[in-house]
Amino acid sequence: MNKDLNARARKVIWLGFFANIFLTVIKITAGILARSAAMVADGVHSVSDFATDLVVVTSLSVAHRPKDHNHKYGHGKVETLATAFVGGVLILVAIGLLYSGGAKIFLVWQGEVISRPGYGALYAALGSIIVKEILFRYTIRVGKEVGSQAVLANAWHHRSDVYSSFGTLLGIGGAIFLGSKWVILDPLAAVIVSFFIFKIAFKITRDTLLELIETSLPKEHEDEILQIAAGVKGVHDPHDLKTRKIGNQIAIDIHIKVNRELNIEQAHEITVDLEKTFKKTYGDQTFISIHTEPLKK
Repeated sequence: MNKDLNARARKVIWLGFFANIFLTVIKITAGILARSAAMVADGVHSVSDFATDLVVVTSLSVAHRPKDHNHKYGHGKVETLATAFVGGVLILVAIGLLYSGGAKIFLVWQGEVISRPGYGALYAALGSIIVKEILFRYTIRVGKEVGSQAVLANAWHHRSDVYSSFGTLLGIGGAIFLGSKWVILDPLAAVIVSFFIFKIAFKITRDTLLELIETSLPKEHEDEILQIAAGVKGVHDPHDLKTRKIGNQIAIDIHIKVNRELNIEQAHEITVDLEKTFKKTYGDQTFISIHTEPLKK
């Protein structure tokens, strides 16, 4: 990621950070004053949001650093690690929502009467949905434009808030408008929302952990790489392909065969052409290693 793209990525994260601080204060205050367990839980979710924002914006600064003596492949894995952290936090948030909502439901089942939420919580939930959906759409657009998996993960973190607040809205609305017998809808909403958040978190965490353990690119991607190599003039039988992701870049390690009658300079020109073709397709920051073998007669 170049300097301008990195600046755009950091800008959108800081925007989300300050929005999350604002929403956290509003939600928790409204939840306490309006006696809404779902809204308080939603507010705690927002606390995790601006905490992860700080981790992501820090990771973007580190990941942008150039290669050095100890990091020959750059610092892209730092962004991957930050993305995994966001996924992990989301999993904890989902578990927390499930526990708090489940505990409330258990108390109701035991015969305890829980307070009916007030209108303040309803308005806070509606406002959160609007703000978070705007943030999601803007963040995911920037994430795609700059090619940052950490920014994209943060966008989905915003979308998890939309789910959370929407479920909270339904629960609070039901508890308010359907009467005291339906107050249980408030904690029930928190439980339902926890499953939506967990689904998003699981995908984010799984994908980043696979990258951290050096999992190869998908088969269709590797097949494409082999086809590109085979299409370069002078390249024969591309094979022994190894691939992996390094942050937002990919690494390609490939063996090719060239005419055994070529001299070293001619064989080198073929590898240069192949490298240029790969970088034209996958970006200038692609890490490429090409091993040349003589073509048998």
